[in-house]
Amino acid sequence: MSRTEFDILNTEIQMAMVVKLQQLQREDLSTITYQDLEDYLQYDLWRLHTPRYLHEGVKDILNVTASDIIKFLSRQTIVKSSEASLSEFTDLIGGN
Repeated sequence: MSRTEFDILNTEIQMAMVVKLQQLQREDLSTITYQDLEDYLQYDLWRLHTPRYLHEGVKDILNVTASDIIKFLSRQTIVKSSEASLSEFTDLIGGN
């Protein structure tokens, strides 16, 4: 039996992501998007070790928790806000 090589554009990987996304939206994170999940997988979970085979990628996807996504999105927000200038926050802190 041959093993299918991993590819994030594989429709089976994308289907696993959709299934996981729906589960997360239903149970914990109603506002999470497909892009949020994809970013977490690519830029955090698979940043140092991309799965070699399709079944490894699907297993990784199905094991993602709401906590994993929240931690990742929190770090992303901190990084993005640290790169912004103070003037971009005037609507939040009040100003003219």
